[in-house]
Amino acid sequence: MNTKESNLNLIFPTPIWVALVPNYKEVNKVMLSYIKSLQSADVAGITKSNSDGWHSKNFDLKQQEPQFFTNSISSLLNKSLNDMGWDLEKNKTKITAMWSIINPKNASNMRHIHPNNFISAAYYVKASEKSGDIVFYDPRSANTIRSPIVSKTNKLNSNIFSVQPREGLLVLFPSYIHHSVNRNSSEEERIVLSFNINLIS
Repeated sequence: MNTKESNLNLIFPTPIWVALVPNYKEVNKVMLSYIKSLQSADVAGITKSNSDGWHSKNFDLKQQEPQFFTNSISSLLNKSLNDMGWDLEKNKTKITAMWSIINPKNASNMRHIHPNNFISAAYYVKASEKSGDIVFYDPRSANTIRSPIVSKTNKLNSNIFSVQPREGLLVLFPSYIHHSVNRNSSEEERIVLSFNINLIS
């Protein structure tokens, strides 16, 4: 009797890169000072996905601090772009926006996406254990209509994926994926720096 090999093929994956920036203590010292200076100059900030938190206007990318940050995470960013197999010689990489969000206790961020970009990021300048996970949602609409009862959660049956913030952690993800931030239940501020990447051919 002929036997046929059975293969499990994981197709159309959704990548989420999570990495600790090597020199994050130095990066956080510089960026915390910069972000706090922006908050002092613009106490009201703006409102987007933030609920009760402070959202900065877009950074001036020509300033020293945003350039220092970009240089500090460039190798990790390039790895994600290379993982995607994108031709970085024929596509020009551009940061379209960079900003910060400060969530005090009980603040959160509503579910949203970052349209008209390819890769988005969250980098944690300040974060404690209970300051609010970032939650990603299954982008396949058909898979979220109904689902059977599961005996054990795994990568094949989950429709959300959470990352617990940690100082110095860089999270990169496709800009199309819906995500939110859980309520900050700690006594400390949660300070995140975010940016979007576009590729122009």
